[in-house]
Amino acid sequence: MATYIHNLADWPRFRWNREQLAEKLALVRHEQGRLLGRMENLGFPLCQEAVLGTLTQDVLKSSEIEGENFDAETVRSSIARRIGIEKAGLSPVDRNVEGVVEMMLDATGNYDQPLTAERLCAWHASLFPAGLSGMKRVVVGAWREDSSGPMQVVSGPIGRERVHFEAPSSERLSEEMGQFIDWFNGGGRAMPDAMDGVVKAALVHLWFVTVHPFEDGNGRIARALADMALARSEASSQRFYSMSARIRLERAAYYACLERTQKGSMDVTGWIDWFLDCLGQAIAGARRTLALVLWKARFWEAMAAESLNGRQRLVLNVLLDGFEGKLTTSKWAKLAKCSQDSAMRDIAGLVERGILLRSPEGGRSTSYGLSSRP
Repeated sequence: MATYIHNLADWPRFRWNREQLAEKLALVRHEQGRLLGRMENLGFPLCQEAVLGTLTQDVLKSSEIEGENFDAETVRSSIARRIGIEKAGLSPVDRNVEGVVEMMLDATGNYDQPLTAERLCAWHASLFPAGLSGMKRVVVGAWREDSSGPMQVVSGPIGRERVHFEAPSSERLSEEMGQFIDWFNGGGRAMPDAMDGVVKAALVHLWFVTVHPFEDGNGRIARALADMALARSEASSQRFYSMSARIRLERAAYYACLERTQKGSMDVTGWIDWFLDCLGQAIAGARRTLALVLWKARFWEAMAAESLNGRQRLVLNVLLDGFEGKLTTSKWAKLAKCSQDSAMRDIAGLVERGILLRSPEGGRSTSYGLSSRP
C-alpha cells in the first residue's frame, strides 16, 4: 500500500530547496510585475476587457480539467454582468455556470478577506446547485463523510482500477482544515517561516488538494484558492493571466506531478518548480489576451464612421471575443435572435463593406469571418 505525504510524521511541514528555486522564482516575479505594469497603462475600459477575457478562460478551463464543458458566451456574460461591463444580448443564466463564476469572483475579488470554513463550504455549494455531480448525489457545503469508503482518485475500468491517491480519513478533516485555514490566513504553527507569496500559492494548491475535504469539486476549489493566493501576492483583484488555462494544456503533467509529490517526502521542491514553470507560461500567454484586447479596441475605432445596427454590433463583438466554429447564417440568426432573412441582410451589408469575408464554400456550407485578425 502506498504511503502518502499526509501520513508522514512531519506532515504538513513542507520543505523545499530555496537556492534551487531562487532564479526561477525571481524571473517569474519579474514577469509578473512587468505584466501588471503593462496592464495598468491600458486604461480602465481596456483593463476591464482583459480581466473579462482572463476570468472567462479561468472558469472554462478549470471546469474542463474536471471534464465539464460550459458555453463560453454564457460564462462571459455571467462574468460581465457581475463586474459591471454592459453587454447587449446577455446569454441566459445557467445555474452551474453562475456557481463557478461566483466562487471565482469571490476568491479573486475578495482576496484580502479571511478564508473560513463557512466560505469554503459556500463555494462548494455554489459548484453543485442541484446537489448532483453528474447523476450522482453529493454532500454539498460540508466536509465529506466517507460513508461509502475512503476518498480515492482512481482511473481504469471497474475491477482493474488504479488508485492514484487516497485522501486522509474524514475523521481528520476538522483538524486538518482548521490547520490549513489558520496557515492560509497567516497564522498557525505548521510553517511559521515567512515565504514568498507565489511559493505560498503553490503550497496552497498542493495542501488543499491533498486533504481533499469535499466529496467532489476539490480540484476547482484548489485552483481558486491558488488564484486567491496569487492575487494576495500581487495585492490586486484584477486577473490578467489564467493558471487554469495553462494547467488545462498540461493536464497530464499536472496530475503526474501531483501524484509523484503526494507519494513522496515532505520535500516538495519538484512541485513548486513545476508550479513556477506553469505560472511563467500562463503569464507569457497573457500577452495574447493583451493583443486581442488592443486589436478589438482598434477594430471599433476603425468602425466609428460605419453605420451598424444593434444585431451587427452584437455578433461582431462575439467574433472579436473568439467565437468558436464557423459563423453561418443560421448561427447569426440564433446569436442575434432574428429571422434568417434579417441575418442574411445583416451579413450581406458587412460583406459589401469588407468587414466580413465569405468562405469559398457555397450553399449551406457558406460561412463568414472577420476580414482581419490580430
